[in-house]
Amino acid sequence: MATVMSTSGSVPGKTGARLALTEDSIIGTIGGAGLEKKVIQRLQEMLSQSVTAMGEVHTYGLNKGAKGYEVIPLDSLCGGRVTLALEVIIAMPHILLMGGGHCAKAISLGLQPLGWSFSVHDTREEYSTIDGSVESHHCTVAEFFALEESLDRFSDILLLGHDWQEDEERLLTLLNSTFSGRIGVIGSRSKWQAFEQKALSVGIGQESLDAVNCPIGLNIGAESPEEIAIAVIAEIIASCKGVDPDDGNWRDQS
Repeated sequence: MATVMSTSGSVPGKTGARLALTEDSIIGTIGGAGLEKKVIQRLQEMLSQSVTAMGEVHTYGLNKGAKGYEVIPLDSLCGGRVTLALEVIIAMPHILLMGGGHCAKAISLGLQPLGWSFSVHDTREEYSTIDGSVESHHCTVAEFFALEESLDRFSDILLLGHDWQEDEERLLTLLNSTFSGRIGVIGSRSKWQAFEQKALSVGIGQESLDAVNCPIGLNIGAESPEEIAIAVIAEIIASCKGVDPDDGNWRDQS
């Protein structure tokens, strides 16, 4: 996101003008011409270099002879000056809880103070609604995936089902889809080994399986649903911020 913070003299974009840029599109304008081209180039660099939120403030002089402290001169005849805030904004996670049981409920309660969105799917009607969810789904696994237009709106999909066969169906469907977010599976070593064997037997590659997170949650000795929720949410926070929990803190690294 680029936002015009202040201007002086003759400039193409006025205070408050905004431009939003993603990997695929550009929306809005900060005035066009050489200024906008320069800003778009820098935003693209920032977007490719950072996995966390970051920001910069730049002042551009719209004259190739512009001078001053930290002023970037541009090949322009406008003659004015414009200060912009450039930001990389990381969207908050939107988590799909596939299974609405005790662990899903505990996770949902932990997500709400963070302001993260979550949706719920459970084949059992009484477990498909958890207070605070963006949306809930009560249908079969196959019906859910048939109705879902785009899974990419979810940052994380957690398989928390009460029935291992449902979670296996969910996993195989996800690994055969174009979903590019994080997939997490709750379960034991034997459950994962059975899932892995089934996936390999239907032609899913080992590399795709290795990208699946199982078991989910940081290793903190969690046992109760509430403890598991803390471990799972902490792990997602670390992934979002590009942090490896095993790296330790500044004291460990000194």
